[in-house]
Amino acid sequence: MSSLEINDFSAPDEVRRPDATVAIEVVKVADGEVGRYTFQPGWRWSEHIKPVVGGDSCQTDHIGYVVSGRMGVRTDDGTTGEASPGSVYRIPPGHDGWVIGDEPVVVVEFQGAAVYARP
Repeated sequence: MSSLEINDFSAPDEVRRPDATVAIEVVKVADGEVGRYTFQPGWRWSEHIKPVVGGDSCQTDHIGYVVSGRMGVRTDDGTTGEASPGSVYRIPPGHDGWVIGDEPVVVVEFQGAAVYARP
């Protein structure tokens, strides 16, 4: 027998603020976690999250959807890309990311929220 589950970002189960330029809101559903991340203009993983988690690049495997704003990504092998509103993405471990422009980036992630930006 299945059970219906509904959760809402208006009352997230967890909020992480590893830096003043980012908020990570997490809701739990089924056996997983969905995250809504808000990155402010000027945010860059290597400057704002790296000091919290260490390492040379982000090691989280992300699958998500861009709600607003534009984000740049560069993988450790030099591949670059840009995600904009409506983009669905998978970013493998080993990358840097940053906000492009003056608008905050808001994404919803279906994979990665459980571990992202944890020391």
